[in-house]
Amino acid sequence: MKEKIVKGLKIDPKIFTFKFTCNCTGECCHYGVYTDLKESKHIIEIKDKIIPLMDDTQPKDPDLWFEEPEDDDSFESGVAVGTDTYNNKCVFLDKSGLCTLQKLAGIEGVDKWNYKPLYCVLYPLTVFEDSLTIDDDHMDRLKTCNKNGANISIYEACKDELLHFFGEDGLAEIEEYKTEYLTKLRSGVLNESKK
Repeated sequence: MKEKIVKGLKIDPKIFTFKFTCNCTGECCHYGVYTDLKESKHIIEIKDKIIPLMDDTQPKDPDLWFEEPEDDDSFESGVAVGTDTYNNKCVFLDKSGLCTLQKLAGIEGVDKWNYKPLYCVLYPLTVFEDSLTIDDDHMDRLKTCNKNGANISIYEACKDELLHFFGEDGLAEIEEYKTEYLTKLRSGVLNESKK
């Protein structure tokens, strides 16, 4: 079956069959996340809105929020900047396991992912080597993510995130690809283990 490319990214068809469930405790946020340089700069620009929402487990000094930038072609700007960790969790994760950046969006009444780095929004999906795929390396390190009786595909679990990332037209293309892929898989035309 021909690979599907949507908005410049190959779509890994495993997202249609990989079963996923999450009893979210924010554990995936404990390690921090890579952001694009533009995302980290934007977060610093709105620091005066973020700081009042932080609790006593978070550093209110913006100089402690990010690691040193590093070259990385997989990011739009060509530069990745990691969020730092503090108290064994991402600096933006509060003691209740909630993201301060997402709380700010809720307070302002804008899209809940307006301020969050793309890789935070997409998890447990990721962009790797020009492909949208499953971040199973990170998932395997976690104690709660995908550990209990999953009964829906990661694609179904992450449709809102995919809509945010690809838009309606892109999601419609992926939906068509899913239908074609699953039809061929069920009819025996494809063997997933060889994919």
